[in-house]
Amino acid sequence: MTVALILLATALVIVVALLAAAGAGKLARMDGATYPTALTRAAVAFATVITLAATAASVIAPS
Repeated sequence: MTVALILLATALVIVVALLAAAGAGKLARMDGATYPTALTRAAVAFATVITLAATAASVIAPS
């Protein structure tokens, strides 16, 4: 049960990170950024969401 919950939470975090990255890339392109700049902004957004989720998980996890 615990393994399934961890896998489900991980999948949810990855989906949210991908959606945030897609949104950041789309907004960057709409703002007139070049494709490499938009891709960089999307990658930063993806990494930020993953880092935030890892930080939250480490705070919540029992020590």
